[in-house]
Amino acid sequence: MLKKPATRKKAGGGSPAWMTTFADLATLLLTFFILLLSFAEMDAEKYRMMAQSMAVAFGSNNVLDDAVGGSPLTLIETDTVSLPEPSDTAIQQPELIDDRDQGEAPTTVPAGVVDLAGRLIQQLEPQVLAEDLNVSYDSQQVVIRFAEEATFRSAEAEIKPSMIPIIDKVVRVLSGCTGDVLVAGYTDDRPINSSRFRSNWDLSAARAVSVVHELVLSQEVAAERVTAAGRAETNPLAPNDSPENRAKNRRVEISIRNPTCSDSVATDDLPVEILP
Repeated sequence: MLKKPATRKKAGGGSPAWMTTFADLATLLLTFFILLLSFAEMDAEKYRMMAQSMAVAFGSNNVLDDAVGGSPLTLIETDTVSLPEPSDTAIQQPELIDDRDQGEAPTTVPAGVVDLAGRLIQQLEPQVLAEDLNVSYDSQQVVIRFAEEATFRSAEAEIKPSMIPIIDKVVRVLSGCTGDVLVAGYTDDRPINSSRFRSNWDLSAARAVSVVHELVLSQEVAAERVTAAGRAETNPLAPNDSPENRAKNRRVEISIRNPTCSDSVATDDLPVEILP
C-alpha cells in the first residue's frame, strides 16, 4: 500500500508583506520632516553660497561673482514692506517746487534729493515728455518710474534695446551719488499665462532683475547698493478696472533713498539716444 507523501510545513517567523511597504512609507515621512526642519533653520550664508554654486553650475558665474564687488542680486523680495509712495506727477522743474509761496508750512526736502532729481530730469527730459518714464521725489527718495510699454514686451522680462542707453544715463548720474537703490517690478491683476513664469510674482521679479543687471553691469554703481524686488499686482497706481489703468500699473521703479550727489559728475555730455 502506497504511503501518502508527508506535507512540508511552511516556514514561519517572517514578517507579513505589508510590513515592507509600511517601513518604506515611514522612512519617507521621516526624511520629509527632516527636510522641513532643515529648511526652517536654514543658514542665510549657506543659502547664499549654495545659490552662487548653482549659478556657476548653470554658466552664470558672471552674475554671481564676489570678485566684482558682490552679487548684483543683493536681495530678491516677494513680499516686503513698501517704501513711501512717491508723488504721482512727473517733475518737470524740481527746483521750482516750493510751497512757501502758497502760505503753507514748507516741506523739508533734502538738497541731495532735489539735486539728484534735477540731474535725472536734465538727462531724461525727452523720455519724461514722451511719458515713457517719469521722475518724482519726496522728502526721502527719488523715484524713476518706467512704463512697461516702453521697457518690456508683453509677458517678457528682457529689456527692449531702445531702453539700454536710457538706463546707461541713469547709471552715469547714480555713479556720482550715494544712496541705496531699490528696483521694484509691478504687474496688473490679471493672472499670467506663460510657460516661463509661474505667476505675476515671477514676472515682476524677473523684470526687476533685468534692470538690476543693467545698473551694475558697468560696475559704476556698486552692486551692494542695489536691491531687486518683485511685487506683482501689489501697490497699484490705479484701480485695475480698465486697459488704461492696467497699463499704468505694469511698471518698474528705481527708487534712490536719501541720496547725496557730488559736484564732479559731468552730465552735459550725455546726449539722449533712442534706438529704433
